[in-house]
Amino acid sequence: MIMGAVMSEESRILEGYVSLPYKWSMGATTTRFFEEFKNKRIMGTKCKKCNRVLLPARKFCSHCFEETDQWVEVSQEGKLRTWVTVNFSYEGQPKEPPYVLGIIDLDGADVGLPHFVGGIPTDDFDEIAKKVRIGGRVKAVWNENRTGNILDIDYFKPVD
Repeated sequence: MIMGAVMSEESRILEGYVSLPYKWSMGATTTRFFEEFKNKRIMGTKCKKCNRVLLPARKFCSHCFEETDQWVEVSQEGKLRTWVTVNFSYEGQPKEPPYVLGIIDLDGADVGLPHFVGGIPTDDFDEIAKKVRIGGRVKAVWNENRTGNILDIDYFKPVD
């Protein structure tokens, strides 16, 4: 555009749909992290330099860049750091809305785990806010049939 010139036409919007299927190799660390779910175990990796326990388990520490080869079982309970209600649909959702997503600080871990918060009515925001609160305790509720993926934990249920 030339300085000082005024565009006489309005911008138009082009709508379309993009689907991007993908596959990736999880590697040995992520594979073990999910395989442990089959036995209802949440395992993190511990950095030998800064002693942080990482979830999901990682091959190296994102703070120190040290390799993490020590495995540590963390608690299935923790505190809810933050949460949000999702009440709209979009492509690729693992659940039908409405649902609650949270960041859970599991006891024994130094990194929050994003996951569903459930076991509560989700059709009324005011009712959700009575049961789900920042700093509230939550506990993992496992699916009966586990296959080694993040959805083996069905949700985290408020316990207090």
